[in-house]
Amino acid sequence: MKILQLCNKAPFPANDGSSIAITNLALGLADNNVELYLLSINTKKHFKPDENVSDNFKTKTHYKSVYKDTNTSVFGALVNLFSNQSYFVSRFYFTEYENALIDLLKVHTFDIIQLEGVFMASYITTIKKYSSAKITLRSHNIEHQIWDRLLSQEKNILKKKYLSIQNKRLKRFELNTFERCDAIVTITNEDKKNIQKLFPHKKIETCLTGISLIEYKKVSVPVKHNTLFHFAAMDWMPNVEAVNWLLEKVWIHVINEFPDAQLVIAGRGMPENIKHLQSKNISVIEHVESSFEFYTTYDIMLVPLWSGSGLRIKLVEGLAYGKAIVTTTIGAEGIPYEKNKHLLIADTDIEFAEAIKTLLRNEVLKINLQNNARDLAEQNFDYKKIASKLIEFYNTLLKS
Repeated sequence: MKILQLCNKAPFPANDGSSIAITNLALGLADNNVELYLLSINTKKHFKPDENVSDNFKTKTHYKSVYKDTNTSVFGALVNLFSNQSYFVSRFYFTEYENALIDLLKVHTFDIIQLEGVFMASYITTIKKYSSAKITLRSHNIEHQIWDRLLSQEKNILKKKYLSIQNKRLKRFELNTFERCDAIVTITNEDKKNIQKLFPHKKIETCLTGISLIEYKKVSVPVKHNTLFHFAAMDWMPNVEAVNWLLEKVWIHVINEFPDAQLVIAGRGMPENIKHLQSKNISVIEHVESSFEFYTTYDIMLVPLWSGSGLRIKLVEGLAYGKAIVTTTIGAEGIPYEKNKHLLIADTDIEFAEAIKTLLRNEVLKINLQNNARDLAEQNFDYKKIASKLIEFYNTLLKS
């Protein structure tokens, strides 16, 4: 089988949720003997020099990237109002990438062309012109649903109005993409059910994001016992919303009972209002040099998400490292967990604070969660097994 993977960000080195998802599936496909080609947009925001991509990854994926500054701008946002396209999507369509894609399609005959997210769907017309491959959309999230949830919390009237216009366009584009693709690959069953309701006859397969478990050693005793941490990309709005909620609604309840409690907020793209919060109880780390060292240093993981869809890859990493985790129902979407066995689930500020305090005072519960977390990861998130199941689905699709 020959697959072309199209990505809107450079996935290697894999240092955030979406790049982990792309990288590990690519390696899983290649390790299952797929002839894989990966063509990526290398954006200014998430720029990763090609020389930093490992020779192993380059060889397995026939890796190539095309640079583009896709950053938003006030001018670009205003000009976009006079078009009928979503500014969220149009930023990722440009001639240099289209030409690189055409070059590949002229030389190679692919069985499957997999779009890594809806933002790559602008190239469907080009693909259909030069290839007869089956086109699949790997839907990391249902993007317009994320914005629906964020907009419900937005208080700035002008910003809300502008983003509402953009999200209506995004929703129209996303639903049209679901229709145009030959099949959809979701990362969670929740997303699969939501799309299936709209397109009951569409071929849809759930494919969890896998990881190479051999690279994740269970952390039995962290360096800093009973510390709490949030570790995620902070240039993604749902994560910013999560941390602001944690700081504004939850943290005061924790330190009232545990005045020496320590919270670490980590991740690239830290907003200014969070970056300067260093205090007796709060530490901010914008650049994490080694995820392994970070997870082995800090203890209890907090994932207080209120918007977004898809699978939280950092949460999967936390499970693999054997962390005790407190999250919300939305944060745990896509994880085949048992409540209070693998994760603590809390959906109000009081519940979330109580869950944290329970772990700070109950070592036995924390250890049980840690052990069960690792077991859950081993049973469900091996990247090679997950890729193998996707290949089975693609073989069925090719026969249809």
